[in-house]
Amino acid sequence: MFQLLAYFRFWLRSGNAHGLHSPFVFGLYTAVVRHTGTFGAYAGIEARRRELLASPASVSVTDFGAGSRTGAGQQRRVADIARTAAKPPRLAQLLFRLVNYCRPATILELGTSLGLTTAYLAAADSRHRVLTFEGCPNVAALARETFAALHLSNIAVVEGNIDHTLAPALAALAAPLDFAFFDGNHRYEPTLRYFELCLAHRTDDSVFVFDDIHWSADMERAWEVIKAHPDVRLTVDLFHIGLVFFRKNQPKQHFWLRI
Repeated sequence: MFQLLAYFRFWLRSGNAHGLHSPFVFGLYTAVVRHTGTFGAYAGIEARRRELLASPASVSVTDFGAGSRTGAGQQRRVADIARTAAKPPRLAQLLFRLVNYCRPATILELGTSLGLTTAYLAAADSRHRVLTFEGCPNVAALARETFAALHLSNIAVVEGNIDHTLAPALAALAAPLDFAFFDGNHRYEPTLRYFELCLAHRTDDSVFVFDDIHWSADMERAWEVIKAHPDVRLTVDLFHIGLVFFRKNQPKQHFWLRI
C-alpha cells in the first residue's frame, strides 16, 4: 500500500522530455532513460537470469539489510531470489546504458545478490572495474558463477557485512569513485552512512544511483536528506531509482521523470 501511494504522488509531479529546460537532463533522458534499442550484452545476461529462475537449488541466506520484500526466511530457493531480489531487465538495462553513457572507470555496487545487475554494470565497458559488495557468502558464490558463465573478468567481489567492509575497501581504492549503485541496505541510517563514506571519494563528475528510493518511509526520508546535501547539485527521481550528480557549476535542481 505504501508504494502504491508513493507512486501516485510521484505520478502527479513527474513528467517526460516535454518542457525539460536542462540540456544535460534532456540528453540523459532521451539517450539513456528512454532509449529503446538493445545491446549485444543483454542476451547472455538474460539467458543466465532464465537459468537462475529455473534453478531447483536452495541456499542459506545471511541478510544484513532490511530483509526480503516477501518475508522469506533464511533458507531460500535460488529461483525465488532471482525473481524477487534481482533487478528486473528494464532497470538493470537502464543501469547498463547509464554506465555506457557516463564511462566511469571505477564502479562500486552495494548489494551483489546473484550478480545479474553487476553483470550489466561490468558488461557496459570491459575497461572499467566493478567492485561489488555482498554480505552472504552463499549468494556471493552464485554471483561468481554468473560472472564466470558470462566471461566477465573486471569484477571484484567483497564478502561480508558492508558496515565492516565498505570503509576499508574505499580507503584502498587507487582511483576516484566514478559511479556507485546503492542497493545493499534499504534503511535510513545505513543508506546515509554509506552515502557519506562514498562522498569522500567522488569527483564532480561522479554519479550515485540509489535503488528503491520510494520503498518505504525510511527510504523516502533518506532520499530527501541526500537531495538536500550541499554537495548534491542535481537529482533525477525515476521512482524505482534515484540519480545523483555533483556537477560543480550546475544550479541545484531536482527532476521527477517517468521511465
